Amino acid sequence: MNYSEPTRLAILACPGGERFADEVIAHLKRLYAKRFDRKAAFLAKRYGMPTEEVVKQVNFFNDMSSAHMGLAGTVERFRLPAFKIPARFTSFPNGELKTEIQESIRGKDIYIFQDVENHQPVPFNEGKNMKVLSVNDHLMNLFVSVDAAKQAGADRITLVVPVYPYSRQHKKKGREGLTASRTGKMLEAMGVDRIITLDIHSREIENAFNFMRLENLHASYQIIRKLSKITDLTSPDFTVVSPDTGAVDRNKFYATSLKKPLALLYKERDYSRVTQNALDNNISAVKLLGKVEGKTVFMADDMLGTGGTLLKAMKFLREQGAKEVIAAISLPFFSGDAIEHFEEAYKQGWFHRIIGTNAVYHEDLLKREWYVSVNVSGLFAQTISRLHHGKSLSGLLDNRAVIEKLITKQ
Repeated sequence: MNYSEPTRLAILACPGGERFADEVIAHLKRLYAKRFDRKAAFLAKRYGMPTEEVVKQVNFFNDMSSAHMGLAGTVERFRLPAFKIPARFTSFPNGELKTEIQESIRGKDIYIFQDVENHQPVPFNEGKNMKVLSVNDHLMNLFVSVDAAKQAGADRITLVVPVYPYSRQHKKKGREGLTASRTGKMLEAMGVDRIITLDIHSREIENAFNFMRLENLHASYQIIRKLSKITDLTSPDFTVVSPDTGAVDRNKFYATSLKKPLALLYKERDYSRVTQNALDNNISAVKLLGKVEGKTVFMADDMLGTGGTLLKAMKFLREQGAKEVIAAISLPFFSGDAIEHFEEAYKQGWFHRIIGTNAVYHEDLLKREWYVSVNVSGLFAQTISRLHHGKSLSGLLDNRAVIEKLITKQ
């Protein structure tokens, strides 16, 4: 397999995941183009040949090793694959969904993209119908797409799902199901080899799989890089606060990386009440362990649904004398009327900025002054490329070294 000619790498984008897939594909194209240019320049210098001749020779070798008569495109420059597989997605009047792959993928390494939290209108029936799908609809669309890829003879199937479906249903507290693990087992039984996700809610989910691998990516480097443009990370008045006990490890990582103190919010909850929206939550009391008076406070969490917990935490921190509150959310769902509640809280000065990734598509968020989007498509592109070529992911999964370089540079 040629490292600079990924002709077996293919991407199938479900309607919900198409926007993120297109961003990742753009990164993949730049990545492979740069990789090819570097290789051509190195070989030209090593063998004393003109770069143009090296390009022709590499293309000749790739044509020779291809199963086809020759690869499409000119032999004068790098022939970048399209990556994206054309497919038709049909939605029937009774709610059934169907995926039809429109070119051969036999023997290919397929990456299927889906964003189960995309609640924007997405196209079906060749763009004739726009539908807003639930998490369950997106998940069913993913199932039929996996089945279509398997039936079409894909060699390996990897799912790219930044939001792992049902990840909050990962442990039993009574007579309830372990839906997170059951979802993974169903996908594994269908022939999925690997899942790539972002900041999964619980690593316990992976323990339910027999052979399927899960690559859990982290957006911490991208978030810290964006945070450094919003506030002074070297200030002695900067502190990290964990919004609850469940997020301690995540915020401890940020505090250690930034070499800053860590405080903790402890919330007492009335579990007889079910959270309905951002203002009606089950938190009965909040207590602070640490000092935030006069400080710029940074909090990080993996996901934000209705946002009630975070809103209450930010208001409490401001009441305790915090100068400024900044939050980072890897998976910004902003369910229901959460955006309106955060807009009102911003006007009241409860927080300064919220940093979120583009792994979840939410058009309205991008229009808000207080919301800052972080692009993680490059992280996913690097991961896909390394997996495709059998390279190590260590440098991407453990990003402490690059974060330290960023902080040192600052």
